[in-house]
Amino acid sequence: MENVKIIEIKKSVFEDNDREADRLRGELKEKGVFLLNLMSSPGSGKTTTLIQTINRLKDKIRIAVMEADIDGDVDAIKIKEATGVESIQLHTGGMCHLDAEMTKQGLEGLIVENQHSKAENYDLVILENVGNLVCPAEFDTGAVKNAMILSVPEGHDKPLKYPLMFSICDVVVINKMDVLPYFDFDMEKCKEYIHMRNPKATVIPICAKTGEGVEAFAEWLANEVARWKA
Repeated sequence: MENVKIIEIKKSVFEDNDREADRLRGELKEKGVFLLNLMSSPGSGKTTTLIQTINRLKDKIRIAVMEADIDGDVDAIKIKEATGVESIQLHTGGMCHLDAEMTKQGLEGLIVENQHSKAENYDLVILENVGNLVCPAEFDTGAVKNAMILSVPEGHDKPLKYPLMFSICDVVVINKMDVLPYFDFDMEKCKEYIHMRNPKATVIPICAKTGEGVEAFAEWLANEVARWKA
């Protein structure tokens, strides 16, 4: 019997996406736009963290947000009402992640939504990815930096269970520090596990509800934007 031809689709998909992501990063660099890809599990506090962070930065840098979900527009509305910055909703059509082409379409839609602006008029665009610790980590969105939020109730062992997510993130924000006394969460162990996956990752504990620690994340982000634009 003759051998059948085998096509490694997954490898091909990733390679194509990586090329598109590199092209997108190059375009963003030319325009001086910093794209942050923010990931986490559902319910970790991404949107609340963004509201707190944006309100600390919006008078210093020009910000826009892309909210990615399978359906609904709750988060995009919430961001726009709470911060006043431009916010659009991206529907993934059932997919649990965004790739570079989807992100590019979102950026183009952001320009259309805000008719009086071009992409160059934003210093920072934040992509709030679909809530998931697996799929979003596999696809390069073309972002300049990756960030993720781990909430205390999820447990300190998540870096051991979801290695790829923690290995690709430049900063890990540990949220819901206000409930730390009520959960079996070992902060030092968590930091150790994160640095096992990514020795260079910055770890920032916060409480998005109260605003505790958010200033440190806002400062990290502002510094990264300044570096990229320089």
